[in-house]
Amino acid sequence: MPQNILQSTYVHIPSIGKTVEKKIWSTGIFTWNEFINQYDDVPLSLNKKKTILNGIERSMDCLDCGDHRFFSTNLPRSEHWRAFYDFSDSVAYVDIETTGLSPNRNHITVIGVYNGKDTKFFIKDDNLEEIVTELNKYKYLVTFNGSRFDLPFIKSEFPELEFDQLHLDLLYPLRRLGLKGGLKKIEQELGISREADTVGIDGFDAVRLWYEHKSGNEDALDLLIKYNREDIINLESIVNLTYPDLATNLLNK
Repeated sequence: MPQNILQSTYVHIPSIGKTVEKKIWSTGIFTWNEFINQYDDVPLSLNKKKTILNGIERSMDCLDCGDHRFFSTNLPRSEHWRAFYDFSDSVAYVDIETTGLSPNRNHITVIGVYNGKDTKFFIKDDNLEEIVTELNKYKYLVTFNGSRFDLPFIKSEFPELEFDQLHLDLLYPLRRLGLKGGLKKIEQELGISREADTVGIDGFDAVRLWYEHKSGNEDALDLLIKYNREDIINLESIVNLTYPDLATNLLNK
């Protein structure tokens, strides 16, 4: 079965839902190219097949030119995960630290960004505003609970960000695999370890470390950044460990 699930996807095509998509897969036809070559074997009306063929042609053109906005707009948000491998050359793993849970009352202290090679950190009262330029470089974002927390928080402080990227919020697809709870709990279930000095640190500790840093404790900021670095790097590990299972579960349903 193909790992680049986007090219086995049809639900982004107008008037095509999951029922039709599963009917296509049930014939043993998965990829767009297979559909083009074998569409006569699919038990759908001629008009429906023409709609799908037109949608495939448009999708192939947009994928060839790297048009992530086409897919971020037309794919259901819950299915953005399917496009990961096709846009993995322009991915940012993102995690934030804050002084609290409310964008209206609290503020961001640190934003970590990992692109699969390098980590960058954007820190309040230093270079936080540079996050706008940084995030606009990427076509695909990966977070954990970012739909409800990280991205709205960033948007609140930097409203000029459009967030038109594809976005994989791991919290939701992982539930399909029975992986529930917070990021640290899921890491443990997947066998992902942390360094000794960050084990047990959570969001409340991150707030404490920030205020200790502001009180003059230089080591506190170093530890906060180390904690954030592990968050964003571990997001990549989680995707690599779970994506094949997500793909298999989807196509075998």
